[in-house]
Amino acid sequence: MPARHHDIADDLRRQITTGRIKPGERLPSESGLADRYTVSTATLRSALALLQGEGLVEKIHGKGNYVRHRPRKITYVGGWGTLDPWTAAETALRVTDQATAIEAHGHLAALLRLPNGSPLTEYLSVSYEGDSPHSLARIYVPRGPEPTEVLDNGASYVRAEASFAVLSALSAEVRETVSARLPTPDEASALRINPGLAVLAITRVAADTAGHVLEAALLVFPGDRVEAIFTTHHVLNERLKHG
Repeated sequence: MPARHHDIADDLRRQITTGRIKPGERLPSESGLADRYTVSTATLRSALALLQGEGLVEKIHGKGNYVRHRPRKITYVGGWGTLDPWTAAETALRVTDQATAIEAHGHLAALLRLPNGSPLTEYLSVSYEGDSPHSLARIYVPRGPEPTEVLDNGASYVRAEASFAVLSALSAEVRETVSARLPTPDEASALRINPGLAVLAITRVAADTAGHVLEAALLVFPGDRVEAIFTTHHVLNERLKHG
């Protein structure tokens, strides 16, 4: 016999999928739902956890449980580090960001090819679809604690809210490492997703012709909200033409 919390989840799921409870609508309080189904609050929360894991319900701290709007996917264009303007426009994303002066240590120092203790600016950006977090970016730029910085080559840093763009068209190399993994606790909290939902994690490093890293970006997208497209061209033919 199915556990009671599965029965409750089935009933709420049916109301959501049939439109009886609409996207964006706040569910009754957990204590109210527990009384309605004559179960303990712990059992009711187990039922809600199933729906949260399926992406049907979102719990907003201090506000309650809400029926999620069906997530629309956006396209990440590999190599350029941008969000496709058509899909980004459809989702009406807004981006919040903050700049913080930090120092490079460990993995971050190695990623940026800098000595430990080198000064960096960290840009923490979160994109939102309505009130729901859609993606997370941590972008690191060597030198200078200022939110906007001009490099020796005269290229100005483009803020993260401009669509997670790479630092400059002058970048000679953009290297991206893509993986699917579970979110860290901080990522799950910032994106308000179930810790069991896989994310698409992209580490992007842009370097100049001398091999100096211009920026390193750590991008995280919930797996159900993004598609990544990478387009390549054959350099062999170009080499043969000039060989």
